[in-house]
Amino acid sequence: MKGPREHALGLLSKAEHDLVAARATLSTGQALDMVCFHAQQAAEKSLKALLALHDVEYPWRHDLAELLGLVRSLAPEVGALEQRIILLTPFAVEVRYGEEFEPSLGEATRALQTATEVHSLIARAIRRDKLGRTT
Repeated sequence: MKGPREHALGLLSKAEHDLVAARATLSTGQALDMVCFHAQQAAEKSLKALLALHDVEYPWRHDLAELLGLVRSLAPEVGALEQRIILLTPFAVEVRYGEEFEPSLGEATRALQTATEVHSLIARAIRRDKLGRTT
């Protein structure tokens, strides 16, 4: 069984894979719903990575507001992105099942930007945690 740090790093790596997929798709100007989906997934996995690092059990749902409530005390700086992160929540399901969902290039670009910022912020917090621990 993986320890908290390995679990966190694994989730962070999967989040990076979602960012790679989102960037590659965005560059085509097509399938913008998938850009939004991968952006949401990257943000979700990044937030869950920080929870995993601290051995906090996280819900197996896509509710980013719920995850933010758990993460806030571990990385208060995430608060600056909170509203933008919450806007990503519907992209977990809506893009896969909502036939009417066709995001604009601007929406997809903003979603990817938010996810990239969340991933970077959480990666810094995880690095900081490693450096700050004396165990």
